[in-house]
Amino acid sequence: MSEPVVRPSELLAEGEIRLLRRALGEWGGPARCSDQFAFGMGFADARDLLDQCHILSSALGNDDPIKPVDWARTLLAAEIVFISDLVGSGVEWQTTTGLSDEATLSVLRAIQRKLARTVSAYYGKRPAA
Repeated sequence: MSEPVVRPSELLAEGEIRLLRRALGEWGGPARCSDQFAFGMGFADARDLLDQCHILSSALGNDDPIKPVDWARTLLAAEIVFISDLVGSGVEWQTTTGLSDEATLSVLRAIQRKLARTVSAYYGKRPAA
């Protein structure tokens, strides 16, 4: 059975989509990810993380339908890149994105609430495609 796909505009506001796209872009910039950590987030390795972040960001921008597993990987990648100083942007987030921590956290919490039902099958699990 295939997973249902959902267009970003059906779940999120424009600013929320913009935040996710910006977060995914951080993986190609200041964020540093090992193959093992990328695997834990549901990607094959660090190269796949970068490739998939590009694909997912494009899907978000084009309002293409996205599978729940990819919503889960998008959300997890955004959460980690925002907050972690060890593998993500961390304390450099405000500098590299121009977005304050306070504003980002508020929007990220809204995204988490809106995606809860869509990603619920992946709570406590590796969201592997």
